[in-house]
Amino acid sequence: MDEVEEFEELRPLLFSIAYRILGSVGEAEDAVQETWLRYDGSATRPTSAKAFLATTVTRISIDVLRSARVRREEYVGPWFPEPLLSDPYQDPARTVELADSVSMAALLLLERLSPLERAVFVLREVFAFGFDEIAATVGRSEAACRQLLVRARRHMEAGRPRFAADRRERRELATRFFDALEEGDVGGLRELLTADVRLVGDGGGKTPQLARAIVGAEKVARLLGTVFPWLFRIDVSCEPHEVNGQPGAIFRDRDGGVLSIMALDVLDGRIQAIRSVTNPDKLDHLGPVADAWSVDREVKRARREGS
Repeated sequence: MDEVEEFEELRPLLFSIAYRILGSVGEAEDAVQETWLRYDGSATRPTSAKAFLATTVTRISIDVLRSARVRREEYVGPWFPEPLLSDPYQDPARTVELADSVSMAALLLLERLSPLERAVFVLREVFAFGFDEIAATVGRSEAACRQLLVRARRHMEAGRPRFAADRRERRELATRFFDALEEGDVGGLRELLTADVRLVGDGGGKTPQLARAIVGAEKVARLLGTVFPWLFRIDVSCEPHEVNGQPGAIFRDRDGGVLSIMALDVLDGRIQAIRSVTNPDKLDHLGPVADAWSVDREVKRARREGS
C-alpha cells in the first residue's frame, strides 16, 4: 500500500478526531489536508502511518482550537458546532459511543475543556487510544495525560448528555415531532416535549434568529406551531435527517437552498432540547445556502396577506 492509499484509508478517522476537537467541519477538513501535506512532505516514511497521522492531525487541531476560542468568545449569540450529517468513521464495536460523542450536546460540553483536555478526552474516551499513544501525541507524560483525563471527565460528568439507547424510538419520536410541526399542531408538539425543553438558535448575527432561548413546553410548542406552518406555506420543505448522530432535519427553500438544520435531543421519550443552526457560514458545506432574510420577508408578507 502506497502513501496515498494509507492516507485515504485513515482519512475518516482523522476527520472524526479533528471534528470532535474543533466542532467545525471546515476547520476539520483543513486540518486533515494539512496533515496530508506534512505526511507527503516527510523525508522518511513513519513506522506507523496511523500513529503519525493521528498525532499530526491532533496537534494541528489543538493549535487551531486555541485561536478559534478567541473568535468564539466574540461570536454573536449562541455558538453551536457546524452540523455534521454523517460521520465518515465507523466502528461497529463503538457505534453508540461514536454517535453520542458527536452530538451537539456532547460537543458543547467539550467546549468547557482546555484544548489539551479536549484532545486527551476525545482520543481516550471516544477512540480508545492507549495512554502511551496519547502521551506521544500531545507531548505529555502518561501520568500527565491521566490527570488531564480526570479533569476532563470531571467537567463533562455534570452535564453529560444521556440519550435513549433505542435509536428506532428516537427516530419515531422525531417523525411525530416533524409531522406535528408541519401541521401546526401545538397540542401534539407539547406532548412530545419535556416540561423544561429549550429551543435555541445559532444565526451568528447573519440571519433572523431568536433573541434568547425559549424555555418550557407551552412556549416552545406555541412558537413552533405558529411559525413553521407559514414557512411550509411558502414552500419551505422539511427533510428528516440524522444530525450529529441524533434525530433532526434539514429545511430548504423552494429552490432547494439550505435554510437551516434542526437537531433534537431526546431523553426518556421526550424532546429536551431543540437546536437550530441558520448561520450560512455553518451550512455551506451542505450545499447552496438559502437567503434567510428573503424567506423571512416572504413569511411576513404571507402573514399580512393571510390575516
